[in-house]
Amino acid sequence: MTRIGSTDVFPLALGANPFGWTSDEATSHEVLDAFVEGGGQVIDTADSYGDGASESILGSWFERSGRRDDVLLATKVGRKSDRRNLRPETVRTAVGESLERLRTDRIDLLWAHYDDEDTPLAETLATFEELVQAGSVGELGISNYSPDRILEWLEIAEREGFRKPVALQPEYSLLRRTSYEDRRQAIATEAGLAVLPYWGLASGLLTGKYDSVEDIKQAADSRRGGIAEGYASPEAFDVVRVVEEVAQAHDAEPGTVALAWLLGRDGVTAPIASVSRVSQLPSLLAVPDLALSAEETARLTEASDAVRR
Repeated sequence: MTRIGSTDVFPLALGANPFGWTSDEATSHEVLDAFVEGGGQVIDTADSYGDGASESILGSWFERSGRRDDVLLATKVGRKSDRRNLRPETVRTAVGESLERLRTDRIDLLWAHYDDEDTPLAETLATFEELVQAGSVGELGISNYSPDRILEWLEIAEREGFRKPVALQPEYSLLRRTSYEDRRQAIATEAGLAVLPYWGLASGLLTGKYDSVEDIKQAADSRRGGIAEGYASPEAFDVVRVVEEVAQAHDAEPGTVALAWLLGRDGVTAPIASVSRVSQLPSLLAVPDLALSAEETARLTEASDAVRR
């Protein structure tokens, strides 16, 4: 187990972005059932995923399963197609609508999805504090903010006596390291922020499902393939080969190895990973139990160093 704020959780979070996108409602419910039965707790969504479809599917699952109290529910505001800002009135409306879609009375962890530099940060944080005090929101998290803006958030919260954030959600993987390791890692450590990285599998590239850029372009699931292509390079495929070799030594899936490396990085609390069908879930649930040797970790890191972006 690991900790987010004051809550002990399984050290891997389920990303709900496929719900209503690459997974229909019935399949999404099956994934959720299996994730919770397998010991998972943290479910991460956003009001912008499927323009609300992901939250609606989660809400119908809560209603059907009765398992709302078994999960730590995280969602994001600030990026939905009709409200790409964090003005106070937008945040209040967005959270209200998310609660309706999710069919719940509270959001355990509310992320600011992307920074809104046109709205004074103090105004946004005052609104978050209002929602925390009202009981609609439990804890706060920061996603996709620059290091300077993260520090500004922390300073304002300290000065005004607002609820301090408990978590940071950066992009971080074997193929994307710089933006987290250069400054955000140190900030998160100093502030005691739980770190929940996203795109830890580089949109599927680190699962070994693609052997070349041409494979990505020809993939049946072109909706994800377009994102994976952004990670592709000769050096990236070298990393994939090392991941596959380590996976073979453990009789494990490549994705399990990639996420186990990530979970072992300084500061990382629980990588966020998603699946489109139940058969893909065991490789995620196996991540905390996979112990990489120091030599294997070094090999993976060395291969990743050649990408370093």
